[in-house]
Amino acid sequence: MSADSLALRALRGATTAPANSIEAISEAVGELIEALVSRNDLEGSRVLSVTFSVTADLDACFPAAIARRRGDWDAVALLDCQQMAVAGDLERCIRLLAHVWMPAAQEVTHTYLREAVRLRPDLAGAAAAAGPENHTPASSLADHCGDGG
Repeated sequence: MSADSLALRALRGATTAPANSIEAISEAVGELIEALVSRNDLEGSRVLSVTFSVTADLDACFPAAIARRRGDWDAVALLDCQQMAVAGDLERCIRLLAHVWMPAAQEVTHTYLREAVRLRPDLAGAAAAAGPENHTPASSLADHCGDGG
Protein backbone atom coordinates (compact mmCIF):
# COMPACT_ATOMS: atom_id res chain seq x y z
CA MET A 1 0.00 0.00 0.00
CA SER A 2 1.41 3.41 -0.91
CA ALA A 3 1.69 6.24 1.58
CA ASP A 4 -0.62 8.28 -0.68
CA SER A 5 -3.53 6.04 0.25
CA LEU A 6 -3.18 6.64 4.00
CA ALA A 7 -5.10 9.22 6.00
CA LEU A 8 -4.44 10.57 9.48
CA ARG A 9 -7.34 9.53 11.71
CA ALA A 10 -8.34 10.07 15.33
CA LEU A 11 -9.69 7.03 17.17
CA ARG A 12 -11.59 7.24 20.44
CA GLY A 13 -12.10 4.60 23.03
CA ALA A 14 -12.88 4.02 26.68
CA THR A 15 -13.24 1.32 29.26
CA THR A 16 -13.62 0.96 32.99
CA ALA A 17 -11.50 -0.74 35.61
CA PRO A 18 -13.26 -2.75 38.32
CA ALA A 19 -10.89 -1.40 40.98
CA ASN A 20 -8.13 1.15 41.55
CA SER A 21 -5.30 -1.35 41.42
CA ILE A 22 -2.34 -1.89 39.12
CA GLU A 23 -3.76 -5.26 38.09
CA ALA A 24 -7.26 -3.96 37.31
CA ILE A 25 -6.03 -0.92 35.40
CA SER A 26 -3.44 -2.98 33.49
CA GLU A 27 -6.07 -5.51 32.43
CA ALA A 28 -8.53 -2.80 31.34
CA VAL A 29 -5.93 -0.82 29.38
CA GLY A 30 -4.53 -3.93 27.73
CA GLU A 31 -8.01 -5.06 26.70
CA LEU A 32 -8.86 -1.61 25.33
CA ILE A 33 -5.65 -1.36 23.29
CA GLU A 34 -6.03 -4.88 21.90
CA ALA A 35 -9.64 -4.19 20.88
CA LEU A 36 -8.73 -0.86 19.26
CA VAL A 37 -5.83 -2.43 17.33
CA SER A 38 -7.86 -5.46 16.27
CA ARG A 39 -11.03 -3.61 15.24
CA ASN A 40 -9.07 -1.08 13.18
CA ASP A 41 -6.45 -3.49 11.81
CA LEU A 42 -3.67 -1.24 13.13
CA GLU A 43 0.06 -1.73 12.74
CA GLY A 44 2.28 -0.32 15.47
CA SER A 45 4.32 1.72 13.00
CA ARG A 46 1.18 3.63 12.01
CA VAL A 47 0.21 4.68 15.53
CA LEU A 48 1.52 8.22 16.08
CA SER A 49 0.23 9.13 19.52
CA VAL A 50 -2.16 8.04 22.23
CA THR A 51 -3.44 10.27 25.01
CA PHE A 52 -5.05 8.54 27.97
CA SER A 53 -7.28 10.28 30.47
CA VAL A 54 -8.48 8.71 33.70
CA THR A 55 -11.04 9.72 36.27
CA ALA A 56 -9.65 10.97 39.59
CA ASP A 57 -10.52 7.69 41.31
CA LEU A 58 -7.83 5.85 39.31
CA ASP A 59 -4.34 6.65 40.55
CA ALA A 60 -2.64 3.27 41.02
CA CYS A 61 -0.63 3.48 37.79
CA PHE A 62 -0.19 5.25 34.47
CA PRO A 63 -2.08 3.81 31.45
CA ALA A 64 0.70 5.05 29.15
CA ALA A 65 3.21 2.91 31.05
CA ILE A 66 1.04 -0.12 30.29
CA ALA A 67 0.75 0.84 26.61
CA ARG A 68 4.52 1.34 26.45
CA ARG A 69 4.95 -2.40 27.07
CA ARG A 70 3.71 -3.15 23.54
CA GLY A 71 6.75 -4.10 21.50
CA ASP A 72 5.44 -2.44 18.34
CA TRP A 73 4.65 0.88 20.06
CA ASP A 74 8.24 1.93 20.83
CA ALA A 75 7.94 5.07 18.66
CA VAL A 76 4.42 6.04 19.81
CA ALA A 77 4.08 9.29 21.76
CA LEU A 78 2.13 8.42 24.91
CA LEU A 79 0.60 10.80 27.44
CA ASP A 80 -1.56 10.52 30.56
CA CYS A 81 -3.83 13.16 32.03
CA GLN A 82 -6.69 13.39 34.48
CA GLN A 83 -10.21 13.57 33.06
CA MET A 84 -12.21 16.68 33.88
CA ALA A 85 -14.33 16.01 36.99
CA VAL A 86 -18.05 16.21 36.27
CA ALA A 87 -20.71 15.24 38.80
CA GLY A 88 -22.26 11.91 37.91
CA ASP A 89 -19.50 10.87 35.51
CA LEU A 90 -18.66 7.22 35.02
CA GLU A 91 -16.43 5.89 37.81
CA ARG A 92 -12.99 4.32 37.23
CA CYS A 93 -13.05 5.27 33.56
CA ILE A 94 -10.07 5.21 31.21
CA ARG A 95 -10.46 7.10 27.93
CA LEU A 96 -8.09 7.34 25.01
CA LEU A 97 -7.56 9.39 21.89
CA ALA A 98 -5.22 7.84 19.33
CA HIS A 99 -3.84 9.44 16.17
CA VAL A 100 -3.09 6.84 13.54
CA TRP A 101 -2.39 6.46 9.84
CA MET A 102 -5.06 4.27 8.26
CA PRO A 103 -6.04 3.42 4.71
CA ALA A 104 -8.15 6.33 3.48
CA ALA A 105 -11.01 4.04 2.48
CA GLN A 106 -11.08 2.16 5.80
CA GLU A 107 -13.89 2.96 8.21
CA VAL A 108 -12.87 4.05 11.72
CA THR A 109 -14.11 1.88 14.59
CA HIS A 110 -14.16 3.64 17.95
CA THR A 111 -13.93 1.19 20.84
CA TYR A 112 -16.00 1.39 24.02
CA LEU A 113 -15.80 -1.53 26.45
CA ARG A 114 -17.33 -2.58 29.74
CA GLU A 115 -19.36 0.16 31.46
CA ALA A 116 -17.90 2.77 29.08
CA VAL A 117 -20.41 1.75 26.40
CA ARG A 118 -22.69 4.14 28.32
CA LEU A 119 -20.56 7.05 27.10
CA ARG A 120 -21.46 6.41 23.47
CA PRO A 121 -24.73 4.52 23.20
CA ASP A 122 -24.82 5.43 19.51
CA LEU A 123 -21.84 3.10 19.07
CA ALA A 124 -23.08 0.43 21.46
CA GLY A 125 -24.74 -1.63 18.73
CA ALA A 126 -21.46 -1.99 16.86
CA ALA A 127 -19.57 -2.62 20.09
CA ALA A 128 -22.04 -5.22 21.32
CA ALA A 129 -21.82 -7.05 18.02
CA ALA A 130 -18.04 -7.06 18.26
CA GLY A 131 -17.82 -9.00 21.49
CA PRO A 132 -19.52 -10.23 24.65
CA GLU A 133 -17.37 -8.04 26.91
CA ASN A 134 -19.56 -5.12 25.87
CA HIS A 135 -22.94 -4.54 27.40
CA THR A 136 -25.28 -1.57 27.23
CA PRO A 137 -26.84 -0.42 30.51
CA ALA A 138 -30.27 1.19 30.31
CA SER A 139 -29.07 4.66 31.37
CA SER A 140 -26.75 6.77 29.26
CA LEU A 141 -24.14 9.24 30.41
CA ALA A 142 -24.04 10.75 26.93
CA ASP A 143 -26.89 13.07 27.87
CA HIS A 144 -24.73 14.63 30.60
CA CYS A 145 -23.97 17.87 28.70
CA GLY A 146 -22.35 16.03 25.80
CA ASP A 147 -20.79 12.64 25.45
CA GLY A 148 -17.57 13.19 27.41
CA GLY A 149 -16.31 10.06 25.69
